[in-house]
Formats: sequence, C-alpha cells, structure tokens
Amino acid sequence: MPEVTRRTLLAGAAATGALAATATFAQGDMVAAELDLTGKSVLITGSSSGFGRLMAEDMARKGAKVFATMRNLPRPEAEELRALAEAENLDLHVIEIDVTDDAQVAGGVAEAERLAGGGIDVLVNNAGIGITGPVEVQDMEATKLAFDTNVLGYHRLSRAVLPGMRARKQGHIFAISSQLGRVMVPFSGHYSATKFAVEAMFEQLAYELVPHNIGVTIIEPGGYPTKVWVNRNRYSQELKDRSSDIHLAGYPQVVARMGTEDGSGRSADPMDIPRAVAKVLAMPAGTRPVRLPVSGGRIPQTAINTVCAETQVAWLGESGYGPLIKAVHNV
Repeated sequence: MPEVTRRTLLAGAAATGALAATATFAQGDMVAAELDLTGKSVLITGSSSGFGRLMAEDMARKGAKVFATMRNLPRPEAEELRALAEAENLDLHVIEIDVTDDAQVAGGVAEAERLAGGGIDVLVNNAGIGITGPVEVQDMEATKLAFDTNVLGYHRLSRAVLPGMRARKQGHIFAISSQLGRVMVPFSGHYSATKFAVEAMFEQLAYELVPHNIGVTIIEPGGYPTKVWVNRNRYSQELKDRSSDIHLAGYPQVVARMGTEDGSGRSADPMDIPRAVAKVLAMPAGTRPVRLPVSGGRIPQTAINTVCAETQVAWLGESGYGPLIKAVHNV
C-alpha cells in the first residue's frame, strides 16, 4: 500500500468523533462565504438541463473555467449556454461528451485539459437516466443503458481526469447519486441498483485517492423538479412499448403508470445541489465529507450513512488500511 501523505491525516485524527459521512445539507443551508473559484477548471457532465445546467452557470459565475458537457451536439441547450457565457462574460465552454462513448469521453476530457492548460481541478459526474417499472420488466436494453450511463459513465470520466489530477496531487471528484442510492422504492427500475453501485465505487475511490491528495464527495439528492421526469417518461414508455405481455401481466397497475410521471408535488429548489457543491468546495481539502445528503424534505439515508461509516472505521480502522479509512471519515 502506498505511503499516506495527505496532510490532513493529523487534522482528522484530532476530530471529535462526528464522522464526515454524516453531514447533511437541508434546503435553505447557505455557503458561509461567497466561494471564489477563479483559476479552477471544472468539468460537469449532463449540463443540458437540471442540476448540471445550474451547476455550470453557478460555478462559472463564481469564476471557474467551466466545461459544460452534453451529448448530441448541436442542440438548443448548448447554444443557450454559449449565449449566456457571452452575455455575462463567463469562462464557460460547451463540449460534446456522451458518457457511454469511450472515444467521446477521452476526446472531450483531452480538449478540456488543453483549454485549461493542465489537469481538471473539479469533476462533477452528473449525467444520468432513470427508467421506471418492475425489475422483471427491465429488459437487457434498458438494464445495459441504465448501468452504462449511471455507473460506467461515472467510471469513464473519473479514469479520464485522474492522471492529470494525480500529476498535480490535487483535485476533487463529485458523484451525483441519490437518496435511492441508500434506500429503495419499489418499481423504480434499476435506478437504485445503479446508484448503489455509484455509492460503493466512489467510497472506495475516496480511500484509494488519499495518498494523492484528491478528494471525493458523493452528493445524495432527494426528489427535485427537474427535466429528469421528461426523459424518464420517454425511456419508460419505450420500455413498456417493446415489452412482452408475459412480463407486463404481473404488474398491471404499475405498468399503466409507466411513462406518465410528472414530478408533481416536488417544490424543492434545484439550486440546493449547486449550493451543496459550493459548500463542499469552500471547506479545506482533506476535511470535505465523503457523503452529503441534500434534500428539501426528509433525509432517510442519514442513519445508513452513519452506521456504514462507523462500520468501516471499526472493521478496518486499525488494519493496514486504517490511515486511508480514517482520513476519509475524518476520525
């Protein structure tokens, strides 16, 4: 195991027992001081709408050089962002990246690093999809698409930016997960399965990157009124249309609702997510939480996050992996 060099190990050892993994961000929480990201390069996936679009605008307004990535260029959303950047004199660049395409990921990250004049400082893995319905109804096409986008897409981007981050021994990676990465709602397709995988992958990555002084934070949003519902309905309707009656017949009431969700009743402010990311970046490197639940309402996964962090420390804290575990959980 490589020697642990992260300077914050000593600071973490002085912590008073409140594990960083138990941090939360409720609607209305504010960043204590205006975050200045001048000189920082930020790459965000899934920037055409929702959290990704809001984060791209917010971080650019905070001074960052932002690479807002999205698939299927040209598209109106890309032109809107470019027009906004010009109108507000923002250092914001739109780059085409389909996170399921190896070549586009490699080429897009290389272009961002070229424009940045070096490695990426902050990666926000945000692009994702949801396909609803019973697990039995999820065919291989839907299953592969969900995992390729939500899990392998995050993996591709992280691998692409890490050599540049490691070379400079600095950087931070965000993984936008979900409450459903810790708790499950029936008939949500493979969404929880993909987000559980994200939770595991990026906690492991957090441990492995301690010697390189690179942080990892998993953001766990609750339900927010974004365009995710429009895209989810399209994918779910397409799945329903091509599915066999032998699978659909077992769940008639659930199947009837597939493709008709509208996200109604969700009034939380989607800007909570950019605010939460800014809150994390405003913290000193090495003290940032590995998980941050963000919600305008209930946060059901808090107890799970706490017991998991305590279990990791109790199980491996005194082993050879102990310095890595304790550094991530700030104990």
